[in-house]
Order: sequence, then structure tokens, then C-alpha cells
Amino acid sequence: MNATEANANMPTGKANGVLFNPKTYASILYLLLSLPLGIIYFTVAITGLALSIGLTPIFIGIPLFFGVAKILNGIVNFEQSMLRQILGLPTATASHAYNPQPEAGQNWLMSMVRGFDSGLFIRNLLLVLLRFVTGILFFVIMVTLLSLGLGLIALPVVHIILMKEIQLDILEDSVFSYFQIDWTYNQQYFLYVGVGLVFMWIALHVVNGLMQIQRRLMYVDEP
Repeated sequence: MNATEANANMPTGKANGVLFNPKTYASILYLLLSLPLGIIYFTVAITGLALSIGLTPIFIGIPLFFGVAKILNGIVNFEQSMLRQILGLPTATASHAYNPQPEAGQNWLMSMVRGFDSGLFIRNLLLVLLRFVTGILFFVIMVTLLSLGLGLIALPVVHIILMKEIQLDILEDSVFSYFQIDWTYNQQYFLYVGVGLVFMWIALHVVNGLMQIQRRLMYVDEP
């Protein structure tokens, strides 16, 4: 068994711990790209279907429709393969694909019609639409949690720089002064950094959890 196969057989997200697991940071990159990719997928699907329906009276819409179905299948297969690669899952054999073998004397349109699977088309369309929704939702959740964690961790450095450069005390009206807690700046720094590290730990676990949700939504099964 080589290193790649051994890595693939490890439990997802537990190989090296959430902090030092490369899959965690690959998942962050995937979720960052999920927003623009989801918008692109949605635009291609809706535009293609609208054009195919609108151009049906002049018969251009019919081959365009089958072309859109093939594109949707390619998008879903691409997303599934990307999730498998990030999560270290083995590549699955393609059970559904628009790859009809044309018979002798059969044109390309008839070949596409014979290879069309209505159930698979509906599934792919729903997955692309769902991918658009989850892309936005997961992006917002991840960016919010990571921003909170990184912001709290960086707060002491930002405060020191602002105090030295422009004499701006951003901690002057903090929660400590509101509750009349007389803590020094160093004590506040330790608290903010500690809370920030907790938020980062939670955020990284949430990222892995979101990837598992996305895996199930895209019908990517673990071995």
C-alpha cells in the first residue's frame, strides 16, 4: 500500500488533527472558491436552460438542451472528484455518464438523445442549484468564524500599532471599561488571544463539518 492509499484510508479530518491536517486548509480554499464557483454553475445552468427553451421553436434549442445536460453532468462529476481529492477518498467508478457510443450511420444528435437520462438530468440540475445555495451559506459561515478568530488574535498587535502611530486607543471603551473591570492591557491581550484561538479551533472544526455536509449533498460516499 502506497502513501496515497494509506492517507485515503485514514478517517477524514482526524489524520493529523484539525490544526495540522492539510485537508483542513484545502477545505478552507474549497469553501472560499465555493461562492464564485456556485455563481458560475448557477449562471451556466439557468442561462443554458433558458436559451434551450427559448430556441426550441427554431430547433436550435433541442441540441442545446442536450448540451446543457452534458455540461451539468460534467459539473457534478468535477465537484465530486474535487471533494474526493480534498477529503482523501478513493476515486469512484463512474456509474452515470453521458458517453453514448454512436452506432454506424447514427448522427451526433441521435447519439445524445439515446444517451440522455432524465432522472440523472434532474438530479444534476438540483445538485447544481443546491451547490449555489450551499456555496453562499457555507462561505458566509466560514468567513464569519475565521474573521472573528483572526481578528481577536490580531487585536493586541493592532492596538499597539495604533497607540504608537496615531495614539488611538481602541480598547478605551471595551467591555472591561463598561463593567468597570480594571485589567491591564497585557491581561486583556491574553484574554482576546485566548478567545481568538478558541474561535479558530471552532472554525476549523466547522470547516471540516461543512465539508462533510457538502460531501453527503453531492452523493460522495466514504468507503
